[in-house]
Parts: sequence; C-alpha cells; structure tokens
Amino acid sequence: MKQNDVILHTVTKVTTFIILTYSIYLFFAGHHNPGGGFIGGLVTASAIVLLYLAFNIEVISEHFLVDFKTVAAVGVLIAVLSGVGSFFVDAPFLSHTFGYFDLPVFGKTELATSVIFDIGVALAVIGTAMTIILSISEDG
Repeated sequence: MKQNDVILHTVTKVTTFIILTYSIYLFFAGHHNPGGGFIGGLVTASAIVLLYLAFNIEVISEHFLVDFKTVAAVGVLIAVLSGVGSFFVDAPFLSHTFGYFDLPVFGKTELATSVIFDIGVALAVIGTAMTIILSISEDG
C-alpha cells in the first residue's frame, strides 16, 4: 500500500529551502563571525539528507546526479590550491589577502581570498558527510 506523503513532501521542500538559505548565510558570515565553510557545509548536507529521507534515496539519486566522493576530492583540491596560491606572492602557505571593491549592485564590498578556501572546505565537508551517510544507509 502506497502512503500519501503530500504533507511530508511539501514541508520538506519548504524546510529544505530555509535550511539551504541559512547555510549560505552561515557560509558568508564565517569570515568575520562564527560560521564558515565547515558549518555551512554541514548544514547543506543536512538539507540533502532531509531530501533523501523524505523522497527516498532512489528518487533523489535519479535527479541529483552527483558523486559525493568527487565533490569531496574537488573541495580538498580547491582548499589546497588556495593555499598554494600564496607562494606566488612570496607569502606563507594559506596566507590570504583582501581588498575593498566598489561593486555595481552591492556598493563598497570586501572581497577576500579566504572565501576560496572556505568554498573548498564546504565542498569537502558536504562530500564527506554525504558519502558517510549514504554508505551507512546502504548497510541493511
């Protein structure tokens, strides 16, 4: 007998949007406040897990064609390469720089190279967490 999960699916869609929005906030707040790539990646992974729980692993895997091991590897590569970039300006490994730029819509905005590192960390955390969770879900 097939269950009617209309309420679960609707609430999951709305909640996932809210969780992903909050993860983006945590990611960008991490440069000057608590947050950053690690916690932003964990919150993003929790939203993806919620989708897997509500809609079934097979259904989400059909539409979400991502190999999370590759995501983790790309994240680690981005994080390491952001640190290697400091060698080109004769600075210690993982040194970062920042500047203020006048962007058309945002006005005077600080742009920092540490955001590139945080992107790598977020991808590594998302890929690792989802690989672990999906591996555990397959046991059984």
